[in-house]
Amino acid sequence: MSERYVGTVTHYFNGPGVAVIQVAESGLALGDQVHIVGHTTDFADRVESMEMEHGRVEHAGPGDEVAIKLGARARPHDQVFKVVPD
Repeated sequence: MSERYVGTVTHYFNGPGVAVIQVAESGLALGDQVHIVGHTTDFADRVESMEMEHGRVEHAGPGDEVAIKLGARARPHDQVFKVVPD
């Protein structure tokens, strides 16, 4: 498996477990496997829920700011990668 850079976490809301991601490259879609990496962060999760401007969306592209629900804590400046088959 390889990884493609998607973007950077800009905010994290601890209560609902939601990270806001500024998508810079590659797209992101429901069902994608993501790898979140930072100074103290390193986990993988599947994108099960994604919202943009308080509305559900199925995909996001470069330039979009999207919120995704995660099973672990992400931190601002963490890098987001999409796991893709070789």
